[in-house]
Amino acid sequence: MTIQDSFALAWRTVKGNKLRTGITVAIIAFGIMALIGIITAISAMNQSLKENFSFMGANAFSVRYKEINARIGGGENNGEEFAKTKKGQKEKKSNLDKPIRIEEAAYFKDHFGFSRALVSISRRAGGNNELHYKDKKTNPQISLMGGDENYLAVNGYSLTAGRNLNNVDVASGRNVCIIGSNVAAKLFPNKPSACIDKVILLQSKPYRVIGLLKSKGSSAMMRQDDVVVTSVKNVRQYANINPSYAIGVMVNNITELEPAIGETTEQMRKARRLIPSEADNFVIDKSDKFADMFIGFLAGISGAAGAIGMITLIGAAIGLMNIMLVAVSERTREVGLIKALGGKKKDVRRQFLFESVCISLLGAFFGILLGVGVGNLFSLILNTGFVVPWFWVFTGIIICSVVGLAAGIYPAMKAASLNPINALRYE
Repeated sequence: MTIQDSFALAWRTVKGNKLRTGITVAIIAFGIMALIGIITAISAMNQSLKENFSFMGANAFSVRYKEINARIGGGENNGEEFAKTKKGQKEKKSNLDKPIRIEEAAYFKDHFGFSRALVSISRRAGGNNELHYKDKKTNPQISLMGGDENYLAVNGYSLTAGRNLNNVDVASGRNVCIIGSNVAAKLFPNKPSACIDKVILLQSKPYRVIGLLKSKGSSAMMRQDDVVVTSVKNVRQYANINPSYAIGVMVNNITELEPAIGETTEQMRKARRLIPSEADNFVIDKSDKFADMFIGFLAGISGAAGAIGMITLIGAAIGLMNIMLVAVSERTREVGLIKALGGKKKDVRRQFLFESVCISLLGAFFGILLGVGVGNLFSLILNTGFVVPWFWVFTGIIICSVVGLAAGIYPAMKAASLNPINALRYE
């Protein structure tokens, strides 16, 4: 009996037992669907996180102040609280949690050593603002940012109409603003570009629109188009303003990133007047830091998905083995006839192994289709492209092949060891 004959006979048997095959395929497909579906959904979430949190570009980073709440001891500090530094030193808590002042930010901008780098000073003034133009208004979810002439470039924004903030706007703090595409669509639905030189109301204060931002794509993760940008001096008048200024830096190319971070640390320590024994009281964030942090959290979910899939596949393997043992009992006379006609043990083993692997691979096929389909529902929700985790697709096929072989070995060996005379007399 040739390999082609064994495979054809196995496939004919699989098709002939539709109910039994269907149940086993469904069990295997569910395990693969759980694995592939969760991995596909996580891949879509990873892509969305990268797109939405890496908003400054690969060659940019930001500087902000950090908050340290660690306390050492129970009060024997002579009225002072201390925190441990990375080197095991102690420093006064008064040196920590200090907002970055405008003087420190201005010093850094003036003394930063990379001539071709762009440095931006900004300050956030709340994210629940409502803008008005005549009888139209936005939802109360607009972020108000105060920036300088470099804010748009450093943060990855570009203009579709109008102009950027200039030195006069920043120095005078006059009521001019640049609005995001979602804001323009709400206030000027017929023609968003008509917003230029119009006067809108922000917290009852009139602002002249000087620019319209190109859409960066809002999603469930971030609303980067629900923004209005004015000068960093102008936002000082608002009560809910962030206590600290933020600094953004964009170098000419990514190869200059690490040297620029070193220069930033040196200049910020000078701006903050830190002595050599004091730790940094500021933090430097690369643009993709938050994305990497969330992706790290999702790695645990990937492990859980693998565990769920493997548990289901173990159960499917046990079920498949039982079904193959039943098949051996049902086809005992058939096995005896094959041996009586000159069939060898390896032919019988091969037939039952092929049958087991065929059932397992059918489960893999339907499980992968369902898993990719279910997982890409997240792609629709998150507005990302269609995702196919090819590595896990091929891994699922290999796993199912191994499951089919493992579940079929014992039944195949049992069938091959049958005595042809006893098998032919089996009822």
